[in-house]
Amino acid sequence: MSPVQTGDGAFFPAARGSKPQNMINDWLNHAYLGNTLRAYLIALGILIGGIIVLKLLGYLITRRLARLVSRTKTELDDFALEVLVKNLLPLLYAGVVYLSIKSLQLSAKFVEVLHVAMVVVSVYFVVQFVVAMIAYGLRAYFRRTGREQTGNSIRGLMIIVKVLLFTFGLVFLLDNLGYNVATVLTGLGIGGIAIALAAQTILGDLFAYFSILFDRPFEVGDFLIVEDKLGTVAHIGIKTTRIDSLSGEKLIYSNKKLTETWMHNYARMQKRRAVFGFNVSYDTPPEKLEQIPGVVKKIVASQPETAFDRAHFASFQESYLHFEVVYYSLSPDYTAYMDKQQAINLAIMRAFREMSVSFAFPTRTVKLDTPPQPAPGV
Repeated sequence: MSPVQTGDGAFFPAARGSKPQNMINDWLNHAYLGNTLRAYLIALGILIGGIIVLKLLGYLITRRLARLVSRTKTELDDFALEVLVKNLLPLLYAGVVYLSIKSLQLSAKFVEVLHVAMVVVSVYFVVQFVVAMIAYGLRAYFRRTGREQTGNSIRGLMIIVKVLLFTFGLVFLLDNLGYNVATVLTGLGIGGIAIALAAQTILGDLFAYFSILFDRPFEVGDFLIVEDKLGTVAHIGIKTTRIDSLSGEKLIYSNKKLTETWMHNYARMQKRRAVFGFNVSYDTPPEKLEQIPGVVKKIVASQPETAFDRAHFASFQESYLHFEVVYYSLSPDYTAYMDKQQAINLAIMRAFREMSVSFAFPTRTVKLDTPPQPAPGV
């Protein structure tokens, strides 16, 4: 180890390890592909440090959100956890990679490619985030309005939303790449007009789908009578609506046809009006005919969830006396209504048997006028 002379002539031994330190500095300052090894190590440090920080933050935040999810019944924390895992964290990882590479001295072409890649990744995750926000908002809206089954059928709507948002994202990307966006938009407009003219039927069903979804003439689970077909709505799609008929087969209607067709929607029924009648024979005494409406009223009123309206001796028919009864079943369920009607019918039969009142059936009495016959022996 050679001595080192100071300014006043004194000699001191050289610093131990100065030569290896110079070698390390030389090694770190050695350039590879336009960047020193020191720059590569700094970029690697940014990358590793950023990933560690994001891993730690992601772990802490997801753990916190997971606890909230387990303790609460709302879906907002579920949505926040999903967005964090699927959109925010991947975008932040991409940003760390971008910053670490950007710290290096790169060629102009590589910087442009890196910028385009980062814009593409950013546009993708931002569009995914907006799509997730819209989907969550729609589901929350349908849930708040009591239409959870319809909210589960918005997949077709979300396909349209994704196409529109990714189209806007593509236009934004092209604008960042320096393309003339006005020309692109003009081309899209002309192409859209051509597609609209070629697919008028599909677009008609598409607009009918929006009408069904937001105007709510019917929803998934509603019982409908469409023309002469009966069934329950199983699925509302972009072009067609599928109905499970009572006879077991699947009925498929175009959305446009359904919105232009008269239909009966029994799901909106608050109460069911029931009208029925019965016939008694002409030999029933007037006193008993007078008692029948009161007896029927008492029978109907004794049924649960019913509201009696009226019972009348309605008309004289050719071979019977006709009575008409009206009441309301306060439950819209058809099976419950039929159970009540059956109980009313059986009770009326028992009451008439006790009153000795007989039901009438079609009869015809024929009287023949015959000439008088001469007495025997005359």
